[in-house]
Amino acid sequence: MKYDVVIVGAGPSGIFTALELVRQNADKKVLIIEKGRRIDKRHCPKDKTKACVNCKPYCHITTGFSGAGAFSDGKLSLSYEVGGDLPKLIKAEVAQDLINYTDKIYLEFGADTKIEGIGNTEEIKEIRRKAIEASLKLLDCPIRHLGTEKAHEIYLKIQNHLIEAGVEIKFDTMAKDLIIEDGKASGVDIIDLKNQSEEKVFGHTIVVSTGRKGADWLKEMCIKHDISHVAGTVDIGVRVEVRNEVMEKVNDVLYESKLIGYPEPFGDKVRTFCQNPGGFVSQENYDNDLAIVNGHSYKNKKSNNTNLAILSSHNFSEPFNEPIEYGKKVSELVNMLGSKHILVQRYGDILKGKRTWQHELEQSNVVPTLPDAIAGDLTSAIPYRPMINILNFIKALDVVVPGFASTETLLYGPEVKFYSNKINLDSNFETNIKGLHCLGDSSGWTRGLMMASVMGVSMAKSIIKNS
Repeated sequence: MKYDVVIVGAGPSGIFTALELVRQNADKKVLIIEKGRRIDKRHCPKDKTKACVNCKPYCHITTGFSGAGAFSDGKLSLSYEVGGDLPKLIKAEVAQDLINYTDKIYLEFGADTKIEGIGNTEEIKEIRRKAIEASLKLLDCPIRHLGTEKAHEIYLKIQNHLIEAGVEIKFDTMAKDLIIEDGKASGVDIIDLKNQSEEKVFGHTIVVSTGRKGADWLKEMCIKHDISHVAGTVDIGVRVEVRNEVMEKVNDVLYESKLIGYPEPFGDKVRTFCQNPGGFVSQENYDNDLAIVNGHSYKNKKSNNTNLAILSSHNFSEPFNEPIEYGKKVSELVNMLGSKHILVQRYGDILKGKRTWQHELEQSNVVPTLPDAIAGDLTSAIPYRPMINILNFIKALDVVVPGFASTETLLYGPEVKFYSNKINLDSNFETNIKGLHCLGDSSGWTRGLMMASVMGVSMAKSIIKNS
């Protein structure tokens, strides 16, 4: 089976590669290989069971058309300064132009026209002043919030549009191996998960866009086929939850406050990520049964709480350079203490050197929005260095948002971002293997919906240009 373009993974970068080829009438025969299901067939049973049942052979929250984006809160960051290192590869001004272009595509498919975090100049200045006082940097980043349920609708429209336009999508199909001969990629060895049949598909251009979920697989491919790469960053962190009243001003002015700091004593980069006003803490599962905490927010359904991630970035070189494995081990320890559930602890209990008990959560003002999280002790599992980074960052953030570092503030864990090893790419996103391109979060160059989508659009333009 011969195609012009074979795309492994139907996340945002893969989707927007195919979508832009269709939009530009590129007349290319395109195949997308996706391990999960159509977006309209993706359902998390937790809505009914109220507890994670560890779906097999994969978690429907992280796998399927549009990847984890289908069940995320759907925030599109509209600044090149947010979303990874892609601007270093294609230049900042080019990245911003592509963001503006890609944003219009999202609008065509029904994205909310409202942009959060613009205007309110004096209020933003005051938040920035407080951030400076706390030795934090506030990033200016307009946000277009899709909302979890609306993101689902938008990606469904895109999925149906691609299929109607002739893009072939093989769902419930796993990429087993890349077909590489004499330094050139020519296809993919795939397995139909329903009947366990195996076949080979071939293409002139092979695009890998497997997202964070496919980080392990891509790492295996890099080692097996000598794909040039370097060890990436791992983010070890927690999901913090407070009452909306604490975050009210920041929520109203910015919607999402993107703050970066380098707290003492280590000076590691620590940042906020994925802020969800009126949102809900959630759980997602990886194939190796790791339970990872996340968060999302709906357009029409709201809670009394705001949640956000605080992530501590770590890089390794010698003698250890396995950041993904490190993140897994940390996650396994937290899962062990939580009996394979998400662990939650009050900030005040951490300072007191004690674990949190369930009856203490029930007495608090902050009612957990993840009801099956287990009260316990995160500090018994998260290593000293990232834990100290997180605690000192929370203390600094209390200067910007008074009340953030209260006794009842909830910390859920583990929130670990398994970024892929960074693949060495040229300006066309081609690896050292001719015909093999890597995109999105799996490439190590992007983080988040918008920048991954932008990389897909840019990939399609490159394919057309070099046809």
